[in-house]
Amino acid sequence: MLSPWHTIAPAAMELRSPLNSKNCSLYSTIRSPPPRSLARAPSKLSAAAAAVSSLSDTAAAAISSPSCPKKKVLVPVAMGTEEMEAVIIAGVLRRAGADVTLASVEDGLEVEASCGSRIVADTHIASCADQVFDLVALPGGMPGSVRLRDSDILQRITVRQAEEKRLYGAICAAPAVVLMPWGLHRRKKITCHPSFIGDLPAFRAVESNVQVSGELTTSRGPGTAFEFALSFVEQMFGPHTAEDMGRILMAQTHDDLERSAEVNELEWSFDRNPEVLIPIANGSEEMEIIILVDILRRAKINVVLASVEKSLTILGSQRMKIVADKSITSASDSIYDLIVLPGGPAGAERLHRSRILKKLLNLQMQAGRMYGGVCSALKVLQQQGLLEDKTVTAHHAVASELTCQVIDQPKVVIDGNLITGKGLGTVVDFALAIIRKFFGHGRAKAVANGIVFEYPKS
Repeated sequence: MLSPWHTIAPAAMELRSPLNSKNCSLYSTIRSPPPRSLARAPSKLSAAAAAVSSLSDTAAAAISSPSCPKKKVLVPVAMGTEEMEAVIIAGVLRRAGADVTLASVEDGLEVEASCGSRIVADTHIASCADQVFDLVALPGGMPGSVRLRDSDILQRITVRQAEEKRLYGAICAAPAVVLMPWGLHRRKKITCHPSFIGDLPAFRAVESNVQVSGELTTSRGPGTAFEFALSFVEQMFGPHTAEDMGRILMAQTHDDLERSAEVNELEWSFDRNPEVLIPIANGSEEMEIIILVDILRRAKINVVLASVEKSLTILGSQRMKIVADKSITSASDSIYDLIVLPGGPAGAERLHRSRILKKLLNLQMQAGRMYGGVCSALKVLQQQGLLEDKTVTAHHAVASELTCQVIDQPKVVIDGNLITGKGLGTVVDFALAIIRKFFGHGRAKAVANGIVFEYPKS
C-alpha cells in the first residue's frame, strides 16, 4: 500500500490550466484542440551547507550498486510544458538514484515552459525511440500536453511501455489530454487537474492527489508534483527509500511545521506589479528556481532570472540546464522590490563570488527593500551582513553555521524586509508567502488553488 504519498484531496474547485507564458494563470478555461491521431563541481561554501547536497548523494548510493543497474526514466518536455512538474519529477528521481532523461519533442532542445521558464532537454525524443525505460512520466501544462500528445514517437514509446507492463504516469492536464486519446486510461482509475476532471470517464475518475492503478500513476497538478514523484520512488525503490527522500527534501505531506511566522511586521504592498530578481549560478538548486519562478509569475509578478555565470545557461545541482533571462550585469541596471537567492551549496558559493550581486544586495538592504533566500543561500546573506539582528528559519544542516536567531518550527519566516525558507520542500510555501505579502491572502489562495496545493482559507 502506497499510503504516505496517496492522500485524498478536497473536492475539486473551479480551476483552470495555464495557456502559455503570456498568460500564466489558472483563471481561464483552456480546451485542447482535437487529437491528431487516436492510434496507439565547485568549492564548498561550508561543511554544513555541503551536507545538504550530500544527503541526496547518500540516498542515491544506498539504492545504487554495481549489481543493481540504475532505473531508467523518461520525462518528455515540449513548448508549454508545466515547468514545476517536469523539473520536480526529474529532480526527485535523480536524487533517488534514477537515470533520468529529459527529452524534447520539439525540433530543438530548448523549450519555453508554460510560465516562461526556458529549460534545455538532454536529448531529442527520437533518440529514445528504441530504448527501454523503467518509467515514462508525462508532465502536464498547456499547450505542452497537446504537443506531447501529437508526438508520434512519444506515443509509440508510451503505448509500448503500457503493453509491456512497465510503469508510466501523467500529471495535471496530461492524463486527459494525452493518455485518453492514446487509449491508455482504459480499465484504470485515473485523476487529473480539476479543470480537466470532467473529461475523464465518470466511473473511472477519482480526486486523489496521486492515484496508482496497476502500472499507471496519475496526479493533479504542480502542487502535487512532489507526491507524484515520491510515489514513483516508492514503486521503483521501495517505501523506506521514499520515506527517506521525503524527509531529505522536507516534502512530507503531513508534518508538524508551521506554515509561516512573521516578526517585526512590515507592509510590502505596491500599487503596481512587483519586480523580483532571482540570481542563479552553476550548482543552484533547479527545483527551487523553477518553483519560485512558476508560482510568482502566476501571481503576475515580474520575475527576472539573472545568471552570474559567463553564459545565460546554467547547470543546476541535479544536472538540469536552465536559461536565464539576463546576465547579472544586464540585470543590475534595474531596481527590484525583492531579491531572492535559491539554495544549492555549490550554487550559493558561486553567487557569493559575484561582485555585482554583492553590490545589488548591499544596495537592497541600504534602501530598505526586500530580500531573502532558501536553505544554503542563507550563508551568502550572512556573509554579506544581511542577517545581522534578524530572525530566520533554516535547514538543519545550515542553521548551525548561522549567528543570527534561528527558529526551527516554521517553514517560512518573515522578519521585516527579510524572508527566509527552510528547504527545498518548503519553497511552495515560501513563494506563496511572498505573494501574500505583496497582494494579500486572497491572491495567494487563488494561486494555491490553481496549482492544487492545500492552503488555508484565511
